[in-house]
Amino acid sequence: MITEVLLNNKPLKITKYEEERVNGLNKISVEFHVTSEEYHDITTLLYEGKFDIKIPNKSLAFKGKIQEYSTSITNLYEKGQVGLFKLSLIEIKEG
Repeated sequence: MITEVLLNNKPLKITKYEEERVNGLNKISVEFHVTSEEYHDITTLLYEGKFDIKIPNKSLAFKGKIQEYSTSITNLYEKGQVGLFKLSLIEIKEG
């Protein structure tokens, strides 16, 4: 079971993981919880747009970008809140 992914070397503890190939490219979809205390750091990371993606338990690594992104809550600035983030990342070829 995959419980962690690395985005630009930042570990994310995930609760759901799916992997597929789309037109020969790697695509992963993950879900993870974000607390109000983590919110700023996570959203700052996601705004980077391009990522070095590593799945340590699978020895899978690729460069990717966000294909889909959603969250169950939009105001994580209120202390004690936890949101469920859903994130799909697709491989990009840099040339």
